[in-house]
Amino acid sequence: MRLGRRRFSDLVERQLDLFAAEETELLDEAAQADAAWGSADREDSEELYGDYQLVVDAVGERLADIRDHYASALGESTAGEYRQTFNRAATKRFGRFASALVE
Repeated sequence: MRLGRRRFSDLVERQLDLFAAEETELLDEAAQADAAWGSADREDSEELYGDYQLVVDAVGERLADIRDHYASALGESTAGEYRQTFNRAATKRFGRFASALVE
């Protein structure tokens, strides 16, 4: 299993670099929504958490699209190794914003 993670680690890092470069606005929006929700008073926190969750879902969906598109070209066992590598790397790099990737 460790060989599989190493096999895909460079590819995944390049994919995540490209995602970060192409999705700067979305990632900035996610960071701002996180900060707004985290510093909100009781009255506004529920609405701001909803806004935050929508952005987190959008980040997760875009990451999942990248992951699933590439995995669809692989064999079943290889695709599983790739998905695990992608999920770990994306979660490490984007933290809570990639929480939707957990399978």
